[in-house]
Amino acid sequence: MNPIALSAIAMLVLLFLNVPVFAAILGGCIAYFLANPASGITGVLAIQRVISGMQSTAMLAIPFFVCAGALMNYCGITERMMIFCKVLTQNIYGGLGQVNIVLSTLMGGMSGSSLADAAMEAKLLVPDMRKAGYSNGYATAITAFSSMITPMIPPGIAAIIYGSITGTSIGKLFIAGILPAIVLCAAMMVVVSKYSQKHGVPRLSTRPATRGELWAAFKPAIAPLCLPFIIIGTIRLGICTPTEAGAVAIVYSLILGIVYKELKKENFWQCLKETASTTASIMLIVGAATCFSWILTWENIPQTITQWLISVCGNKYVFLIAVNIFLLIVGMFIEATAAQIVLAPMLAPVATAFGIDPVQFGMMFIFNMAIGSLTPPMGNLMFVTCGVTKCPTEEFLKNSVPFYILIFVLLLLMAYVPPLTTILPNLIYGG
Repeated sequence: MNPIALSAIAMLVLLFLNVPVFAAILGGCIAYFLANPASGITGVLAIQRVISGMQSTAMLAIPFFVCAGALMNYCGITERMMIFCKVLTQNIYGGLGQVNIVLSTLMGGMSGSSLADAAMEAKLLVPDMRKAGYSNGYATAITAFSSMITPMIPPGIAAIIYGSITGTSIGKLFIAGILPAIVLCAAMMVVVSKYSQKHGVPRLSTRPATRGELWAAFKPAIAPLCLPFIIIGTIRLGICTPTEAGAVAIVYSLILGIVYKELKKENFWQCLKETASTTASIMLIVGAATCFSWILTWENIPQTITQWLISVCGNKYVFLIAVNIFLLIVGMFIEATAAQIVLAPMLAPVATAFGIDPVQFGMMFIFNMAIGSLTPPMGNLMFVTCGVTKCPTEEFLKNSVPFYILIFVLLLLMAYVPPLTTILPNLIYGG
């Protein structure tokens, strides 16, 4: 059997056996080396590839932003943001469902982790949403799908990884996700409002908030809301690289924790533990996937796929449909970070050859991977949220139909309406 085919089969089999993702990818790499002894490639070279994948300077931004997000959660930021969201949406049909969506959008600019946001909101909001009249399945679906907004709001971890492995500007990717995130937020709010009117879910208040109430709720949230602007501003003005902006985010979070007097010694150590655990899990996958990606390059797989796609797809529109279908299928079975590191270096050059903007393609790719986290059988975001709320998967999927339609429509808009993802980067960076 062809060594590369054997490697891919070994990796897929290990994934289906629920072996940890990084171990499954490394297993595929080992299978390749064992099946191809005549190539002259040694295990030492494989180890070097794994280590080099984790030593990228851009990857240093990941632990910094993970740590900043964890600090935000322990500094009383979440409570302040939730109060602001409640006042902001109090007269909109949907009550806590609307709070859930707006909170995900605002918190996305602080944590960068959809899993962390989903778990947090599932604990905080879903029990009260059930009391307000939402079914457990629908409340869980709102929580999971609103957390998809997180990877698109800076500082999304997915944008850092994609930019570092494809050479796309991380600053532009940060900005490119803002408009699609706002569109998804608004569309979800409309859907939840219609559902709430139909099923009698009450509003938090029958009147809109007064200016005084809005200011009283907004004032404690001003400092946290400044973080995304600080990150984007320092990168755009050339004051910081994305990695250095992550360090700035940590310092800013610590200052907020001290000012609010919410950061305790035990919370600080818990934050460091969470940062180390999350970063280690991401980096293990990054290192293993880098090794597998190098094997694909050694076998000229990217070049072969590029030539084949160019010959088969007559134009960029056909290519975009083909890539979206392919990525949606891949996302159902392979963890997003691993799929991103292996596939992005292969597909990004093809997109460029077809004249597709690298930033547009990057955001479309990232959103595809985010959709994969909500589709069975490997949807980790779906399973994390359902695990917290004790919602059966069947009930979750039944209540998720309108949200699946929404995200597929948005995916098509991102693919075929380039200004949705390029207008803001072009305005800020020029182009």
